[in-house]
Amino acid sequence: MMLSRTARLLPRLSIGIVLTAVAFGQWGGELKFVLRADPKTFDPLVVADEPSEWVRYLTAGVLLRIDRKTQEPTPELATSWKIAPDGKRIEFALRKGVRFSDGSPFDAQDVVYTFTRLNDARLHSPIADAFRVGTVPAKAVALGSHRVAISFGAPLAGMERHFDSLAILSSRSRLREKAVLGPFVLAAYQAGSAVELKRNPNYWKTDASGRRLPYLDSVRMEIQQNRDIELLRFRRGELHFISALDGEAFDRLRKEKPEAARDVGVSLESEMIWFNQTSQAALDPSKRAWFRSKEFRRAMSLAINRADLVRLAYKGYAKPAAGPVSAANRVWSNPAVAAQRQQIETAAKLLAGAGFKLDGGVLRGSEGKAVEFSLITNAGSKIRARMAALVQQDLARVGVKMNIVALDFPSLIERITRSFDYEACLLGLVNVDPDPNGQMNIWLSSASNHQWNPNQAKPETAWEAEIDKLMIAQSSTAAHAKRKALFDRVQEIAAEQSPFLYLVNPNALVAISPTLRNVQPTALGPRVFWNVEHLQLAGGMQASR
Repeated sequence: MMLSRTARLLPRLSIGIVLTAVAFGQWGGELKFVLRADPKTFDPLVVADEPSEWVRYLTAGVLLRIDRKTQEPTPELATSWKIAPDGKRIEFALRKGVRFSDGSPFDAQDVVYTFTRLNDARLHSPIADAFRVGTVPAKAVALGSHRVAISFGAPLAGMERHFDSLAILSSRSRLREKAVLGPFVLAAYQAGSAVELKRNPNYWKTDASGRRLPYLDSVRMEIQQNRDIELLRFRRGELHFISALDGEAFDRLRKEKPEAARDVGVSLESEMIWFNQTSQAALDPSKRAWFRSKEFRRAMSLAINRADLVRLAYKGYAKPAAGPVSAANRVWSNPAVAAQRQQIETAAKLLAGAGFKLDGGVLRGSEGKAVEFSLITNAGSKIRARMAALVQQDLARVGVKMNIVALDFPSLIERITRSFDYEACLLGLVNVDPDPNGQMNIWLSSASNHQWNPNQAKPETAWEAEIDKLMIAQSSTAAHAKRKALFDRVQEIAAEQSPFLYLVNPNALVAISPTLRNVQPTALGPRVFWNVEHLQLAGGMQASR
């Protein structure tokens, strides 16, 4: 849907350096912002929700990181890497002298252990899908204490980009959340209240002067679903940033504090609706038949007025979505797949052709039942509440009754990933990599994030089987033009079959306090704190550390 050395004292600083440091910000302090739900997990290998991903990003060490500004891979725990000519193997030279937060050393053994656990079928890791070619999982082999090779069952294009999301675990510590390689370590968690992180004393990065990073002492993520309260607290100076604003709040803040409100442009994120098609769900047989009907799904999509969603729910700060790839991703979007305009008459014809009948303004299936279903979404989001209400009105025009159910985020995630106790869902997906391989865990029918029908033993439809083949083929093809053609076809099938009803691609609207320095907001998540080790708080600094 998808996140180390012993601390040392620095000498007392001269007056000149102190004055320079004051200009740029304070060393130390606590970064404060809001999580809009409790993290579902602190296990970095099973992350499937944004709050958990944020914790992973702040605490996990990775071999490579996708720079959110350049969108290119950069060295992290690996100082260099080399991809074999056959595209099936990547070798890493690992950074020496690095220690986990608990003091244990980092070496090739930890990378091998991470892959062993990643490939454990009992774990059901969403991340594992990106490291599997077909049914063959990637394997790690130590080539020495600080060299490791990862082998794939077939060529995998852009394989290095996958490592941005793979947290390296300690093979020596039993407490995975306590032994990390990222800039911060989990300090405390109180459900419904806050997640607290503290500086990792063994974090390996230093700045140009040799000072150990991060500059911040701690991070406090307060759990708050009410976005009005979040904005109020930001305006009071109690929070340092807001990672996503709705258009109404953005306009209000831009009038009050124009320097704090920033529009980074159209994001790679998408908002969509999907219908529950999994055989694991205890659905009414009639509803299951509706949801599995391509004509029904396409008709529902055609009934929705996306221009109204942009205008009324997003106040113009979004674009109608065409498919799996935002138009902001100019390299991989398929220009032949256009955002659907509302076409009520065409929707009605599709429904009639599939055996549905309009009876006194009520749409009935071929079995005679009135078409009615419930749409779940997360509570606390004004935008999704407005979108759901607008979609409800649109579908009523074709005789469909849609009920809206708002759930707290953990309950929603539980329903769409485990219990499957729902009929339709409105939610968003966050893309952290423009490359199509970043969507393997969505499109493979065996994937856990294949939301409408996850974890299939084999594809249940011919079109899902075709997508499987296309995604595997593009992932193992070196030539960009051929990969593009294969992924273009995936986007065309997604438009034809409408497993997701893509609605909008929102703009990346953020709020940043002037007290937060070195911020470089991007459209890719995490938008504000992707370079967290370099963030500073304005003000005086301590004379010595």
